Amino acid sequence: MQFIDQARVMVWSGSGGNGCLSFRRERCIPFGGPDGGDGGDGGDVVAEAVPALNTLIDYRFRQHFKAGRGGHGAGRNRTGARGADVVLKVPVGTEILTEDGEGLLADLVAPGQRAVIARGGRGGLGNAHFKSSTNRAPRRADPGQPAEDFTIILRLKLLADAGLVGLPNAGKSTLLAAVSRARPKVAAYPFTTLHPYLGLVEAVPAPFVLADIPGLIAGAHEGAGLGDRFLAHIERCRVVVHLVDGTAADVAAAYRTIRHELEAYGAGLAEKPELIVLNKTDAIDPAELAERHQALAAAAGGATVLAASGATGVGIDAVTAAIARLVHVEGVAATAGERTPEPVP
Repeated sequence: MQFIDQARVMVWSGSGGNGCLSFRRERCIPFGGPDGGDGGDGGDVVAEAVPALNTLIDYRFRQHFKAGRGGHGAGRNRTGARGADVVLKVPVGTEILTEDGEGLLADLVAPGQRAVIARGGRGGLGNAHFKSSTNRAPRRADPGQPAEDFTIILRLKLLADAGLVGLPNAGKSTLLAAVSRARPKVAAYPFTTLHPYLGLVEAVPAPFVLADIPGLIAGAHEGAGLGDRFLAHIERCRVVVHLVDGTAADVAAAYRTIRHELEAYGAGLAEKPELIVLNKTDAIDPAELAERHQALAAAAGGATVLAASGATGVGIDAVTAAIARLVHVEGVAATAGERTPEPVP
């Protein structure tokens, strides 16, 4: 199934039904009182997070959703039927944004979580509602309230504990395949991975979910190479695992390129706990490996740098243990103080 992480759809709630203007008419009662019923409320457009979904591909082929209109009121105090709701089923982790992409309408992060996107109009009041001691035969019935209609953006952000980032062809997919049962496409050319992959990694003290993010390039935070879409998937990750290709001509420059993109994108990506891994050590001789390891550590400000090879498995256990420790200790502490964005009223 094709992975789609963003879709634009138009939604219409249902308008309310009109109130009824009616008077009771029965045999021997020529002047009965008002008995016009109220109109029914219009249906809502509701979004629901469904754990069985992992893509927004359904909204590639259908972009218009309209709830049912409320039924009109009728005589004998009969209220119109409520309009049918329309439910948009989306993957867990989907944000619902306004048309300009700036306002947050809802953020569905838990299975079964629901949010009303467009509320149906209220039904109009029938003339029976306006009867009083001074007005025994009201000739007023209100129309139903109009529906809401607007365009929204559905944006899926993966829910993972740790995210693999790096330049294209840094070996992220190979590493994911080495530590989990995920089988992303692996090839010896850049941009092999075109959409994120998730893998469950068994580790101590507890398993964690690792996301393989497609390769980033310079200018990714501005949308180069769909980089802003890929960076969005890291927002929910507790830990950033930064892979640097050990065979690159300048490992320090490669590291700084990705760090710049994380800082320029914002959203707290640069403040997340980071694990730096010098990958593809099997393709470097020991003397050169030590030199590049030292250069990378210097570029990272003296941070710890792990060396590993996703192809041969060397150093993978140490990387897995380090990620698990960050996810379940430092990552939890780092995200404890984060606040969920306030929805737009």
